[in-house]
Amino acid sequence: MQGIKNFINGEFVDAATGKHFEKRSPVDGKVIAHIAEAGQADVDAAVVAAQEALKGEWGKLTVDQRVDLLYGVANEISRRFEDFVAAEMADTGQPRHVMTSAFIPRGAANFKVFADIIKNVPNESFPMATPDGRGALNYAIRVPKGVIAVISPWNAPFLLMTWKVGPALACGNTVVVKPSEETPMTTTLLGEVMNTVGMPKGVYNVIHGFGPDSAGEFLTRHPLVDAITFTGETRTGTAIMKAAAEGVRDVSFELGGKNAGIVFADTDFTAAVEGIFRSAFLNSGQVCLGTERVYVERPIFERFVLALKAKCEAVKFGRPDDHAANYGPLISDEHRQKVLSYYSKAVEEGATVVTGGGIPPMSADLAGGNWIQPTIWTGLPETAAVVREEIFGPCCHIRPFESEDEVVNLANATDYGLSTTIWTSDLSRAHRLAARIDVGVTWVNSWFLRDLRTAFGGAKQSGIGREGGVHSLEFYTETRNICVKL
Repeated sequence: MQGIKNFINGEFVDAATGKHFEKRSPVDGKVIAHIAEAGQADVDAAVVAAQEALKGEWGKLTVDQRVDLLYGVANEISRRFEDFVAAEMADTGQPRHVMTSAFIPRGAANFKVFADIIKNVPNESFPMATPDGRGALNYAIRVPKGVIAVISPWNAPFLLMTWKVGPALACGNTVVVKPSEETPMTTTLLGEVMNTVGMPKGVYNVIHGFGPDSAGEFLTRHPLVDAITFTGETRTGTAIMKAAAEGVRDVSFELGGKNAGIVFADTDFTAAVEGIFRSAFLNSGQVCLGTERVYVERPIFERFVLALKAKCEAVKFGRPDDHAANYGPLISDEHRQKVLSYYSKAVEEGATVVTGGGIPPMSADLAGGNWIQPTIWTGLPETAAVVREEIFGPCCHIRPFESEDEVVNLANATDYGLSTTIWTSDLSRAHRLAARIDVGVTWVNSWFLRDLRTAFGGAKQSGIGREGGVHSLEFYTETRNICVKL
């Protein structure tokens, strides 16, 4: 059984409080680690270490030197690829192919991509006239914002944590990361990588714990934290935003979603079924970009429902390293109980349960895990709880539609605005609809296809700000103007 410590100023340290909490495997419910729970003193030490690193060696490095270090981090992650895969599988219980094809490679890529961006980003300059005729030159420089608090989620922990740490470090900031208490392993393992490549002490710090009255609250309220970036549910984002108001700190939020998938009758039917299945059920539905609302044009509605049902009923539950398995558990029993409560609500509100709706039978060695069936409903009004509220589980409601205007109105009738998918062979229609749907990201005939240089973020209650490419630099740097009289 592992003991997982905080990583502060380049050292792995136990909590000053002496407190620990258990990490249980999502697969079988067994305790697999004890994690040091950071208290106020630990958070203070991490933030001070980050602040001192800004004044020390890290703050004196050139952009090229920072870039070399970040490339070193990416290369060391790749060298230790199997260690990261194993740690992420232990934390999340998700299948190996999910880790090896996307989540861990993207974690390494986040360091290289943002290293390249910061090295090549142009700065603006403006010559101006002056009364004496000699003129002046204005030019801009980017400087790091300071100590960044990174609050990362449990659903794709390494990918989403490095999505913030990569650009933060590329821009010259230092970070204090609070990973989810459910997924502490890869964030901690990255501390070993930082030491291996010679990252200056205090640049990357990790504190473990919970939210209210624990490490999360201590970090977001800390007066020496200059900005806060968070991915997670909207309610938690609201609490963090209140904390950030003290000291007027910047925030960057990627929050909840209740994303719509729109399928037209002229689509490539097989591709659309596969795409919606993936967007609704990848990672056991624990994806902020997941599709929990599906709208299918009337002529293919019944056929589509049956085809998606067949795919759900063909999933193979099992341990993440079982090559015959392609479907994992939910992150915790607490989260499973939440998702199951929505399964019950759907029935109470009159849903037709097309498939699923409960807990699958499992072998004795897996019965203690957080297994749940992928579930499809039809027949509910748009006012139903499972149609309006984010569930964050492997489920979707499918409804027929008749026209473009109707489906646009249905897609937009939500408090969220993170993403949508449109499946059609008519690209003119796709362009029309994409411009009318109130989301940050629209995919046409695809899903989760990401170029890391592009803007990513949500509208309405799905977030504040944009991440990706130069858009990340806008959050992680301050732009200063310098005016030189000639």
